[in-house]
Amino acid sequence: MENTPGAPEQGLPPLLIEAVRYAEDRHWEVAPGTWLIDGDGPARCSCGDQQCELPGAHPTGTDWRRRASAGPGVVRKWWTENPEASILLPTGRSFDVLDVPEVAGCLALARMERMGLQLGPVVAVPAAAGRAGRRLHFLVLPGVLSKLPEMLRKLGWTPDRLDLVARGEGDWIVAPPSRVGGYSFAQWARPPSAINRWLPDAAELISPLAYACGREAPSARPAQSQPAGVR
Repeated sequence: MENTPGAPEQGLPPLLIEAVRYAEDRHWEVAPGTWLIDGDGPARCSCGDQQCELPGAHPTGTDWRRRASAGPGVVRKWWTENPEASILLPTGRSFDVLDVPEVAGCLALARMERMGLQLGPVVAVPAAAGRAGRRLHFLVLPGVLSKLPEMLRKLGWTPDRLDLVARGEGDWIVAPPSRVGGYSFAQWARPPSAINRWLPDAAELISPLAYACGREAPSARPAQSQPAGVR
């Protein structure tokens, strides 16, 4: 993208700037999502569903995975046509995501920084409908989706006891600065940079994330403390 000297990207919509940057700088595939429409009462999703569970935060069609592109020209065209569309990043391609509650994620993040672990970008997203609290999305190398349950069992946790979710092939995350809940926006807790261009393996982050999620979930208990036969 050509910029005017002294006034880079001046006047361009913020979502267009960031969507192109993800494709151009990180080579991430991008897809346009729905957006929020203001009016009388709460903002509503552009999909038209009054009961939409992910207002402003989901694909606009079933073929979104096929259409997702890392071509800066294609991405620029999409957000020029609709500068309000949320930015969706498909998981299971350039990266997978470990999705945890914000409080647990912040505890784990502080611990991992003290341990000197390599960390990738981390997204903070507003609460989705039906779920309390904000979430943190830790970007990791692809392939964690099928491995997560066994990784947690090896640490002594039953997967259904922790609010720790893997997002991989067929899923997506909403990227900053998309507006996805009222007047809340997705934000970077750790923005993409030259330092975190190389993503960590999920195995390096699972232990501190599981510990933090277990600490913040009173009902969670290590697997070995459960009665025999309980999974």
